[in-house]
Amino acid sequence: MWQSYVNGLLVALGLIMAIGAQNAFVLAQSLRREHHLPVAALCVTCDALLVAAGVFGLATLLAQSPLLLSIARWGGAVFLLWYGSQALRRAFSKQSLQRDEKQAARSLRTVLLSALAVTLLNPHVYLDTVLLIGSLGAQQSVPGAYVMGAASASLLWFSVLAIGAAWLAPWLARPATWRVLDLLVAVMMFTVAMQLIVSG
Repeated sequence: MWQSYVNGLLVALGLIMAIGAQNAFVLAQSLRREHHLPVAALCVTCDALLVAAGVFGLATLLAQSPLLLSIARWGGAVFLLWYGSQALRRAFSKQSLQRDEKQAARSLRTVLLSALAVTLLNPHVYLDTVLLIGSLGAQQSVPGAYVMGAASASLLWFSVLAIGAAWLAPWLARPATWRVLDLLVAVMMFTVAMQLIVSG
């Protein structure tokens, strides 16, 4: 059970820590203190629901087909190795997130609709949560624990962005910070990929 939970936690952390549209949106809202807590809660909820749909929908299919299970395992391992390599490459490039201070305050409804758009209209969210995290979770001994691990990662990461953004702003603006994060992402991705390969 705990192995499944930790796998879900590591995979999800590795995927959501990379600089992307959703992270940039949450961070920008947090730096402006503009409905940042509801935005973070919305992102966590969406991630958890998408991961659960992927895990439990694919689990049934994979259980009925050893071939699909093998394809998912090796496909997941290859993707994780590639993703880890990309993180290593990013670790040696300049990255930072800048605060946009010129935008006027918006209503809660407008901000939440924008957050939904950034989350659900981005094709990468389905590749990450439903297909990648979901297919890996369907292969776990305890899929439910894996979903909880992934949800915990999302809760942890978006809480850090929402609550600590103003305090962390100078730190997050430094490329060195994101280099360290990308190195951690690479280690997480390579570790889970090796577990999949060995389990084959």
